[in-house]
Amino acid sequence: MGFGTYQIPSDGSTYRAVLEALQVGYRHIDTAVAYFNEAEVGRAIADSGIPRDQIWVTSKLWLQDFGYEAAKKAIDVSLKKLGLAYMDLYLIHQPYGDVPGAWRAMAEAQQAGKIRSIGASNMTPKIWQKFVPQFETVPAVNQVEFNPYFQQQPLRQLLAENDVKLEAWAPLGQGNQSLINDPAIVALAKKYGKDAGQIILRFENQLGVIVFPKSVHAARIKSNLAIFDFELTPAEMTTLIGLDKGKGMHDPDADGVQGMLLAAFDVHADD
Repeated sequence: MGFGTYQIPSDGSTYRAVLEALQVGYRHIDTAVAYFNEAEVGRAIADSGIPRDQIWVTSKLWLQDFGYEAAKKAIDVSLKKLGLAYMDLYLIHQPYGDVPGAWRAMAEAQQAGKIRSIGASNMTPKIWQKFVPQFETVPAVNQVEFNPYFQQQPLRQLLAENDVKLEAWAPLGQGNQSLINDPAIVALAKKYGKDAGQIILRFENQLGVIVFPKSVHAARIKSNLAIFDFELTPAEMTTLIGLDKGKGMHDPDADGVQGMLLAAFDVHADD
């Protein structure tokens, strides 16, 4: 389990949330260039007093910087903002454009010790088959939308063939009230004395999915971590697997996604 920082502003909020997360026991922090909060993540890590080798830090390369030379520069910029000598995991954030060139720069940075592991994000089976056969190394992880209503069954089968780990963004459905109030989840929450979010996170954990719940509230940050004192039965897991609708909020294969994303985030606006 990690702590996500998407949409937490860099106005001190990220610093406080990450510091709180580290203090209550999280050791995996997930950020990205396009979250605009790497510097606050780095400050929180530095001020936590926790040895660097006990914290796993993930960041992501934005598609503005895809291509070999641009990616090489962007990796160094992220390290500088984070104030770190290395990142534990670095991901292709949105797989469009010169992905092979970016991957080559990431692989070289890994060999140089700037990155420990490299992976992908938002790769559907179609996108995976387009790009990964061109890579000299297989991504260690693929971070995609995942929750009980969207369980990525075809993708998980593909990743399992290469022992690639799946990481979940929006593991709680980004506030989807239908999911939080689903009768099957509510019933399990009542049985185990947990809230719906804890049932969902435990389900995902038992599936072997790496999750990144996000919050800026201290109580919620702590409660999201409290999922290791109970275990769902095989029958309960089967019930929750049956909630899968096979469709999420975001479709990386849709037309126009690359242009929409480039228009939404400019990571060089302040350069």
